[in-house]
Amino acid sequence: MVILDLISQHFTKMSKSQKKVANYVLEHPNDIALYSAAEFGSKIGISESTVIRFSNLLGFSGYTELQKLVREQFFKESSLTSYQQSKMDIPKDISFHKQVMEQDRESILATMNQIDDVAYQAAIQRLSNAKSVYVLGLRSSYPAANWLSFSLGLVKENVHFIRPETEDVIRTITQMDEHSVVIIISFHRYLKETIQIAGLIRNQNSYIIGISDSILAPIHAYSDILFPIYAANKSTLDAVSPLFSFMNAIVAGLIVEQKENFMKRQALYETISGHFLFEEGKNPL
Repeated sequence: MVILDLISQHFTKMSKSQKKVANYVLEHPNDIALYSAAEFGSKIGISESTVIRFSNLLGFSGYTELQKLVREQFFKESSLTSYQQSKMDIPKDISFHKQVMEQDRESILATMNQIDDVAYQAAIQRLSNAKSVYVLGLRSSYPAANWLSFSLGLVKENVHFIRPETEDVIRTITQMDEHSVVIIISFHRYLKETIQIAGLIRNQNSYIIGISDSILAPIHAYSDILFPIYAANKSTLDAVSPLFSFMNAIVAGLIVEQKENFMKRQALYETISGHFLFEEGKNPL
């Protein structure tokens, strides 16, 4: 759904000030793409809080989500171009790495603030009670899905990493039911294969947890819960830090919820000698 559709859908519910925002967004999308909520409000003579309430009325968790959608719809550069440009804008000096990492910290903070506490707790409960858990992520989302499935597998049994390139996905989907939870990671550019698989999973009545870069990403149509990950640009590269931080929060929440089960699995791991797999590190002199 494009921004025009959203504004048209909610226009009659808007206050006079919010309608002023709506009209300005449609006429000058560049401004909302470039300015903060406070700067944008000051530019058209309204308060920052009005801009934020306008964003919430359209269904966004905050102004940054609205800004992200506007950028995606009105600026057509590729995600890699967007990522490259954002890094080129950073002054190249001795503290370059600190500035890049500071951007990551800000993205983590923004993601933390827009994750709904009730939705998070509901997701943890579903994962805890699930008889089986599946994780799907393709292309740029593949490494994250791989890490998440491995980490969840340390906490509970029957965690599966879906690999369409090496397995019969249809057969895997037929094993899912209402007692299954499926985590689907999907970022811009949104792969059709991911969305098509999500549609098939939906028919199995499994519970779907979506993780994406926007509440209006295509995966939202199939998700019971959708967690938005903030990134300053469209690139999945910029979302890596907040994405892994949030996935770590999911694993940690499940460990707390499944404390006894986790300790049993940990003890089982420790009974198996790993001397032929792992090398002990040496202490620095």
